[in-house]
Amino acid sequence: MKTFVRLHFLCVICCLAVGVSAQKADALSKLIKPNAEVEKIASGFAFTEGPAPDQKGQVYFTDQPNNKIYIWKENDQITEFEVDGERANGLYFDQDGQLVACADYQNKLIKIDQAGNKTVLVDNYDGKHLNGPNDLWIHPSGNIYLTDSYYHRPWWPEGHTQVQDERAVYCVTPAGKITRVAADFKMPNGIIGTRDGSTLYVADINDQKIWKYDIQQDGSLSNKTFFAPEGSDGMTIDHQGNVYLTNQAVSVYSKKGEKLGAIQIPEQPANVCFGGKNRKTLFITARTSVYKLAMKVAGVQ
Repeated sequence: MKTFVRLHFLCVICCLAVGVSAQKADALSKLIKPNAEVEKIASGFAFTEGPAPDQKGQVYFTDQPNNKIYIWKENDQITEFEVDGERANGLYFDQDGQLVACADYQNKLIKIDQAGNKTVLVDNYDGKHLNGPNDLWIHPSGNIYLTDSYYHRPWWPEGHTQVQDERAVYCVTPAGKITRVAADFKMPNGIIGTRDGSTLYVADINDQKIWKYDIQQDGSLSNKTFFAPEGSDGMTIDHQGNVYLTNQAVSVYSKKGEKLGAIQIPEQPANVCFGGKNRKTLFITARTSVYKLAMKVAGVQ
């Protein structure tokens, strides 16, 4: 790995969203460390995405247009993970500490070990290539839930089209079996589940809705329930069950679906996770930069 240095490592003050009631502002302040500010860690990227903490709390994230994966450490050092991530978007670590990536260069879900060796987990459904794996979450059972949206990429070959009849959510078992478990979306994007493996949240970003599902023992989903009237790119969740969305800001909802407020970021956020050794650093990928915010609450994975 080579050390990666960027300029503009200055702090940027974060304000809570204008118009949030005093009660909601107080609810949000209970989650954020007192006097904490959003800090710009690094800048100069093309488009940052896919933050995911490893077992040490180091956060891996992507610069998808440049086909790069980087690693953030708590001292704000950023190094490059020198591997061809195949235009990775969403990332997540499995229980063995290996990085699982939505690699949409060739519409695959892949696994990457620390030596950079890659394994294809799935590259098709029903004999046809996936639309474009976007984001993923791994269930305690090892099942992988992924959103398969369709954003036409400039690196796809001429004539590439959407061949799946749905922009859907899939479940991939540890044995490699892929099943479509949810559909009827305009554009599924962010996805996150609860630590106990009972609930899955899916963002339909083009329909400006978050949906909640019960996860069944066989991996299927049931009881589709409306959760929030906002779309989201990436999402994360804290140990209290609060759900963090990324749209114009980082919106925070309680597990009951009540909006607690929004954290303004200097650039529009694309994804978010909790990192650091105690998982109390909110790490935000936002267009050309990455940011962090010290929290009272810890994230779960």
